Amino acid sequence: VQLQASGGGLVQPGGSLRLSCAASGSFFSSSVMSWYRQASGKQRVLVAIITAEGTTTYADSGKSRFTISRDNAKNTVYLQMNSLKPEDTAVYYCNAVTSRGAFWGQGTLVTVSS
Repeated sequence: VQLQASGGGLVQPGGSLRLSCAASGSFFSSSVMSWYRQASGKQRVLVAIITAEGTTTYADSGKSRFTISRDNAKNTVYLQMNSLKPEDTAVYYCNAVTSRGAFWGQGTLVTVSS
C-alpha cells in the first residue's frame, strides 16, 4: 500500500491549492481516507475525513474553506483549500484506514505567505 501526496507549494494569503493523494492497491474504494497536517514544532492534527460512502467530516480549522473528495476510479483523494491563511502553513499528509491497517503518505508542504 502506497500513498503519494502532491500539490503543495507557496501561495499567498487568500489563495487556493488542491492537494492530491494517489493510492496504489485495490483497497482504496473501501477505505476511510483522511488529510492531516503538521506545522513546524507542533503535533500532527486531523484536517478532514471522507468515508468509503462519501461522508465527510472537517476539523474546525478548515470548515467552510476546505473540501475533501475522492475519485475511486482514479484511486485518488483530494483536498481543495480556499481562502488560505498563514496559519494553514504545514506539511499535509494523507492517511488511509483499510482492512489491512492504517497507512501514511509522505507529506506535501503548503506554505501560505506574502
